[in-house]
Amino acid sequence: MPKAKGKTRRQKFGYNVNRKRLNRNARRKAAPRIECSHIRHAWDHARSVRQNLAEMGLAMDPNKAVPLLKRKVKAMEVDVEERPKELVRKPYVLNDLEAEASLPEKKGNTLSRDLIDYVRYMVENHGEDYKAMARDEKNYYQDTPKQIRNKINVYKRFYPAEWQTFIDSLQKNKMEVE
Repeated sequence: MPKAKGKTRRQKFGYNVNRKRLNRNARRKAAPRIECSHIRHAWDHARSVRQNLAEMGLAMDPNKAVPLLKRKVKAMEVDVEERPKELVRKPYVLNDLEAEASLPEKKGNTLSRDLIDYVRYMVENHGEDYKAMARDEKNYYQDTPKQIRNKINVYKRFYPAEWQTFIDSLQKNKMEVE
C-alpha cells in the first residue's frame, strides 16, 4: 500500500533554534540547581535525594517524618514504639539553617518617593484641610479628601519617626514666621 502524500518530507535544519540555549535548558532540567547554599555545598551527587536529606537531618516527606497516630490511646496503654533514627552525619547544615531562620526579617515594604513627596507637599501647604488638598493643582490623580487622608495615614504608619520630625520642623517654621 502506498504512503500518504506529504508523509515522506525530508527534515530541514532549524536555523531559528538557539542550540546553546536548548542545551543549557536541558542540562538545567536534568540536574536542577539547589537554591539553598547550605544544602548545595553539603550535597553528595552519588547518593539519592532521600539519603542526602537524611544525612543532613532533614526529611523528604514530612508525613513520614512525623507520623500522626490515628488510634486512641487508652489510660493503661502508654508504651510507644520507637523506631531507630537515621544517623545525622552533617549536623552543621541543620545548624546553619536554624541560625539563618532565627535572624530577624528585614522590612521590605517601603513607599515610593513620589508618594512621600506628594504627602509632604500637601501637609506643608494645607495642614489638616483635606478638602483643600483635593482641590490642589498638584493632585494629579484627582484623589478625594478621604483618599488623601488615607495616603497620609499610610505614610505616618510606615515612617513614624520621619513623620514626627517633619511635623516638628513645620511647627518650628510656623513659630519663626509668626
